[in-house]
Amino acid sequence: MAFPAPFVSSAHKIEPEWTDYNGHFNMAYYNVLFDRAGDEVFDAIGLGAAYVKRASCSFFTLEAHVTYLRELHAGDSVTVDVQFLDYDAKRIHYFEQMRHAGEGFIAATSELIIIHVDMTTRRSAPFPPDVLANIKAMREAHAALPLPPQIGHRIGIPRK
Repeated sequence: MAFPAPFVSSAHKIEPEWTDYNGHFNMAYYNVLFDRAGDEVFDAIGLGAAYVKRASCSFFTLEAHVTYLRELHAGDSVTVDVQFLDYDAKRIHYFEQMRHAGEGFIAATSELIIIHVDMTTRRSAPFPPDVLANIKAMREAHAALPLPPQIGHRIGIPRK
């Protein structure tokens, strides 16, 4: 199966109730849109809602790191570029860039690691072979993409 590089989510519009007292998109809702983009890419590789219901398996987020770069406001539309960075038998390391749909600037990034889980035991489990093949194909499609500077970013206050 061929996958786009990067995978680009559908457009999502920022709802007025997602803004805060500063008049911009509230930080919590960035994760809502990153999660929706994740749902799209995971559905494309065979890990969507139908898979969860059929296989009694899902995936949980182990770690996430969000970087906020530019403000967004109610009514703005965004898309999310998704890039698979690495994977193993149970995990995927991926990166998302939220872009303003009209102007193209990157507003925020999110770096994540998810783990595949057997929902009956609530323990990690290997991906099934067909899904693992799709993960491999997505990673291979993304292998030539440049690595964004936020990958592996350490949080802290820089000192001179």
